[in-house]
Amino acid sequence: MAASVLEAGLQSLKLDDPFSSLIAFEPFELPWSNQRILGAPHPKDTVIPLALKPSTHDDAEVDLDTVVNSMKSLQARDGTLTKLLARHGTLLFRGLPIHNAQDFSKFAHAFGYQPHEIIGIVVDRPLLAPNVAPANEAPKEVLIYNHNESPQVPHAPEYIFFYSHRAPEKGGETPISSSLELFHRAQQEIPEFITELAEKGILSKVAYKVDKQYAGGSTLKQAFGKEIQDGDDEATRRAKIEAQIVRYNRGKHTTWEWSEDGSITLTHRLPAIRTQPETNLPTLFTGLAAIWKNNKSGETQGRRNNTQQLFGDGTPIPDKYLGHLAKITDEIRVLHKWQRGDVLVYDNIIAQHGRQPWEGEQSDRVVLASLFDGEKVPGAYGTQDWAQVVQALDG
Repeated sequence: MAASVLEAGLQSLKLDDPFSSLIAFEPFELPWSNQRILGAPHPKDTVIPLALKPSTHDDAEVDLDTVVNSMKSLQARDGTLTKLLARHGTLLFRGLPIHNAQDFSKFAHAFGYQPHEIIGIVVDRPLLAPNVAPANEAPKEVLIYNHNESPQVPHAPEYIFFYSHRAPEKGGETPISSSLELFHRAQQEIPEFITELAEKGILSKVAYKVDKQYAGGSTLKQAFGKEIQDGDDEATRRAKIEAQIVRYNRGKHTTWEWSEDGSITLTHRLPAIRTQPETNLPTLFTGLAAIWKNNKSGETQGRRNNTQQLFGDGTPIPDKYLGHLAKITDEIRVLHKWQRGDVLVYDNIIAQHGRQPWEGEQSDRVVLASLFDGEKVPGAYGTQDWAQVVQALDG
């Protein structure tokens, strides 16, 4: 396994200088249930996740400042960490001196990415430290199946960091799977579905209510109301919300409709197939299997009632295709068993995540998240104007 890491460039930070204060990161193996070798189109012997631990001269104690400086050095040389993410999809860091939200924030920011602003948030994520919030506070019984982050809206992060502050004894794993491998398998096994997705895209309908629709969900004001003041009348509030929606920068491909109760439904035409920057490999960027899986289980507890996804022409997506996506995902994913202090980093363009239910108390599992944008948005799969992802407007 170490050979594949060296090929990817991790040898760029050596420990042969006895005067160096920097830290190297060595790969290590995980149990087969937590790590697997990726299939096509990934390079041979590529694992997901790539597991790394710090290594110092003479087993010296690792401190957070040195870790941060080491991460910055790796990135400054040739973007080593970004290249590893583009190859493996997910990195696991274990054995780091990260003990709280502030430590996690410092580590995540060391990668040098731009913090992601969530426009149209659908879950409640109170800020705990710079660009750090709870990953998801839905009840512990709720299954959150594999998905790319924010596939239902036009503005998605490229990188996702998760930190385990508290891990349950049983359950609560975080799934990991490759969107590149998912597309490759789907193209081979259900090619007619991929052809239809490429031709039509996805019509994503997302409803935002004035009040929370479910535990852990967001309100309309949290989603689009950052400019709203307490004294604003209804017309002013709506105008400010619509101004935030326009920031998606999708023109005619994002429309909205107000309801009498003050809620709003947004309709986006989006590409479910995108391409990875640099390689141009197609990736299935979606939450379709997650919506189908949760609806089928009957355990949505309201979580998915606010999101509906159809083919881009408004026709339903047959269950046989959605079920097949879930079947492939079950076969290619691993479930990361958390240890306290673990950090998982996802390239959101090519890797999917989720959350397994757990036993015990709700408070037994505490995972924090930090979202970031990359230098490039995913490329288009096809020539239609709706198929191109665009940067959101500043505001």
